[in-house]
Amino acid sequence: MVGILLAAGFSRRFGSVDKLLQLLPDGRPIALASAEHLIQAIPDSIAVLRIENKALATLLINTGLKVIFCNEHEQEMADSLTATIRYSSSFEAAKDGFVITLADMPYIKPETIRAVANKVAEGASIVMPTYQNQRGHPVGFSAKFRNELESLQGDEGARSIIKRYSNEVELLAIDDAGILADIDTPADLSHIK
Repeated sequence: MVGILLAAGFSRRFGSVDKLLQLLPDGRPIALASAEHLIQAIPDSIAVLRIENKALATLLINTGLKVIFCNEHEQEMADSLTATIRYSSSFEAAKDGFVITLADMPYIKPETIRAVANKVAEGASIVMPTYQNQRGHPVGFSAKFRNELESLQGDEGARSIIKRYSNEVELLAIDDAGILADIDTPADLSHIK
């Protein structure tokens, strides 16, 4: 299983500072917390960033993630995911599938990520965790979706695959509110206790 941390967004709703480097109450940058949880659950993990984000790249490399960069002309949501899926083809672990998580969701527990990965490893096609009947992240995909993940376009990302194969989506009830807690604005960060 390969873990994928999507960290190439522009975070326009957060303002002019780099959202992913903002500190959580525990003192860790948002993306660092997300990366640490991912790599604890899935040692073979890759982060994708924008080329100019060198400070974040250094932090994530130091956690043990492989880091790749999106080209300047590849700035839509699907571009970063497709680049990462292509890069993952050199990983033996990719034969089992992928767990895709977002760098602005630092409260997903490592056990949750591991549970999603395990469901895919056991044969599930697509796995989405739920908390109190709400779907969240990360999302697991079996390796049979590699070609479709590599062919995505636009700003929809993998949602189009989830819609197309809705009959293959397995919902996994999880006691982890972190699967719903993304940080999009400074207000989101200030509401965290």
